[in-house]
Amino acid sequence: AEIKLASGDFVDMKLYEPAMRHLLDTYIKANDSELVSDFEEMGLIQLIVEKGTEALENPENAMMQSEEAMAEAIENNIRRVIIDEQKVNPHYYEKMSELLEALIEERRLQALEYKEYLKKVKELSAQVINPGGVDQSNYPHAVNTTAKKSLFDNFRVSEEWIDAVDKAVLSAKTADWVGKQINERVVARAIYEAVGDKIDIEAIMQIVMNQHEYQ
Repeated sequence: AEIKLASGDFVDMKLYEPAMRHLLDTYIKANDSELVSDFEEMGLIQLIVEKGTEALENPENAMMQSEEAMAEAIENNIRRVIIDEQKVNPHYYEKMSELLEALIEERRLQALEYKEYLKKVKELSAQVINPGGVDQSNYPHAVNTTAKKSLFDNFRVSEEWIDAVDKAVLSAKTADWVGKQINERVVARAIYEAVGDKIDIEAIMQIVMNQHEYQ
């Protein structure tokens, strides 16, 4: 610090602050922010699912400075949701990851018009947010919750089996039971008593413990 001061390389910015403030106050004006597109605090993927892609096609939207940038932002958001939900339903989200990579490859090869790309993005986003998407025909009628869908996707079992596991978990679990060995054993025992050990109880528990609705 002494050498910088002696050589003239040291600049004390405090000496210049009043002048800089005067310049900013005199010549710089910041207008009030203008709402370009109301996303209602929704994530990008949820926005696409609930409101469609029209907001993304609006040329006044700052995110639409280029189709390439918008596409990459969408894909990164979908990928993040897939990663976040992977433990909830490993088999299903592995398939979603494959579909995303295929869609990215189609876009990179310019095999899709941008509007067609957005249409496919909306379909994929709906499936990522809610397993099965709009069309729930891939699941039996009684398989109607995220947890039940996860059990079905990963073990391909009957509705009766899924219902028995679901009831066993709900009746045996306690508040904040995940991570407490004794409480986890109680739930595992309830599952065993409900469906036996035809399917590895530990494998079932790995799925069950990651379900938001069982927390």
